[in-house]
Amino acid sequence: MGPRAVQNDAPIIDSQTANCRIVLSGPCPEPGTRRSPKFMTVFPHAMLKEIYEQPAAIRRTLDLYLDGHSLSSRAYAPIANWLNSRGEVLIAASGSSRHAGLAAEVLFEDLCGLAVDVEYASEYSCRPSANSRNPSVLVISQSGETSDTLAALRSARATGQLTLAIANVYGSTMLREASAAMPLGAGPELAIPATKSFTCQLTALYLLALYEAERLGTLPPAQIDQNLAELESIPALIERQLDAWRDQTASLAAKYSNATTFLYLGRGIHYAIAREGALKMKEASYVEAEAYPSGELKHGPNALVSDQVPLVLLVTIDRTLPASVVRYEKSLQLLEDLRLQGARTIALANTGDSAAAALATDCIFIEPASEHLLPIPEVIPLQLFSYFMALERDVNVDRPRNLSKAVIEA
Repeated sequence: MGPRAVQNDAPIIDSQTANCRIVLSGPCPEPGTRRSPKFMTVFPHAMLKEIYEQPAAIRRTLDLYLDGHSLSSRAYAPIANWLNSRGEVLIAASGSSRHAGLAAEVLFEDLCGLAVDVEYASEYSCRPSANSRNPSVLVISQSGETSDTLAALRSARATGQLTLAIANVYGSTMLREASAAMPLGAGPELAIPATKSFTCQLTALYLLALYEAERLGTLPPAQIDQNLAELESIPALIERQLDAWRDQTASLAAKYSNATTFLYLGRGIHYAIAREGALKMKEASYVEAEAYPSGELKHGPNALVSDQVPLVLLVTIDRTLPASVVRYEKSLQLLEDLRLQGARTIALANTGDSAAAALATDCIFIEPASEHLLPIPEVIPLQLFSYFMALERDVNVDRPRNLSKAVIEA
């Protein structure tokens, strides 16, 4: 039999026939005034509602793994032995979850000194021979049921490898079958394009990196405390910016609605977010989009750039980290080259970054954060941009054609 869709553990709302309703606090606007999101009582689509739920979803995920402002020993006890003795990890995932895995590769290597590979789950279980080094296998999934990721998990278990599953649906097969499990607090996600489940995956992976850094001694306790405090501040940072991002990305979608293709560019951990932004654009709006490491643009993809093929560049910076400063300076140089080339560019840059704003055609500002936490707020305006591009093209954004929340083989 062919594939069938497995949905979340919540009723499905068909955005073609019903609105997704959510009551928010705040006074009603005066008659005839524009309804800003903070006054909205109705979200027209589940995807927009779930984008706005991300601060609360991240807080719920933090509550699962923190005791006060510290890592919870009780929460981490079940996963204490998931990592092999050599510190080798293989991450297997698909779609948005794989992009979270790409970000985790940087987190685990930079913060914990682990050796990490990231595989497409659909490829992992089809390899002709097992990995003789037997790395620990981390599988990431929104639903916890996706067939190729589940096959990767079972293949790893069959060869005696230690496994850890991160998934959003409590009681899902992956969380039950893995050696250890980290459920998320995102709550039911009705729209097919992943939004809050993705940022909760990033949150859980950052927490896991800090746990391993503490256990392995790769970061001093004071640094771990500082990183946790900043992570706890991320939901409020997002809340402060959501309305402005919503208004700006709606305007940008109207401005760039004639684009046939987008190229998304990022360096380091931000390449994972460029990939996720491109995927959101494809699945939500049916507009072709591809992502590349920023330094690879001139190795071929630059031939595509034209008025119909604008670029989205991640140009944020953590000025306390020398490697981030180098990344930023190279990104500014690329923006300058593209400006001279006549390209249309959208830059995601730190709030108040006049240098990036002067070089880009348009600039979306993001409040400063540390290098390894910037991906969480960075992805949200990209989610909103894809949402509004879908509306410009009359796409059913909650139920894109040919896609389902999870696909299993019946």
